[in-house]
Amino acid sequence: MYESIRGFLREKSPGFAIVECGGLGYRLFMPVSAYAQLPFCESEIYLYLSQVIREQAHSLYAFIERQERDLFETLLGSSGIGPKIALGILGHVSVTGFYQAIGSADLKFLSKLPGIGKKTAERLILEMRDKGPVGMNESKLTSSEANNNRGLFTDAVRALLNLGYTQIAAERAVQSVKQGKPDGIGLSQVITDALSIISSF
Repeated sequence: MYESIRGFLREKSPGFAIVECGGLGYRLFMPVSAYAQLPFCESEIYLYLSQVIREQAHSLYAFIERQERDLFETLLGSSGIGPKIALGILGHVSVTGFYQAIGSADLKFLSKLPGIGKKTAERLILEMRDKGPVGMNESKLTSSEANNNRGLFTDAVRALLNLGYTQIAAERAVQSVKQGKPDGIGLSQVITDALSIISSF
């Protein structure tokens, strides 16, 4: 079982990163939202890992925060949730935001997450209601989620800059997305919408 990795970031892309450690390059699958938080290539990096062993593949999933890794593994223990869906959830909502939705039984919000329909959302609420981190009460969740939302669009701008777009183009596109922001939108969706807007400039 792998716990963590410290090495040099050799390549990054929305959805995965390649980290070299001890002469070996590891392809690590990551939430799309992590892309904007990764350092420049060739920088040293420390990530938390989760290994998923399936019949046809042994895959490594990496996370910037331990709480993200722990939620990923908790999600894998839920009915009907595989690595792809679990990673998609973490790419669209923060850990605190997710547990807030579970605690308040926010079926509408959970149903909007990738790969989650109404029935799966109902099952998640039942299975995960008591699995949140100890001491994570609703007021803390609300405050943390608000901070996360404030940084959402800043992270989107950074991601577009990393993709080679100019500051003006990135900010203009993200601002357009922000004005029509639907409830529960995640970072990956902001980036996707912003890219569509940029292509129409």
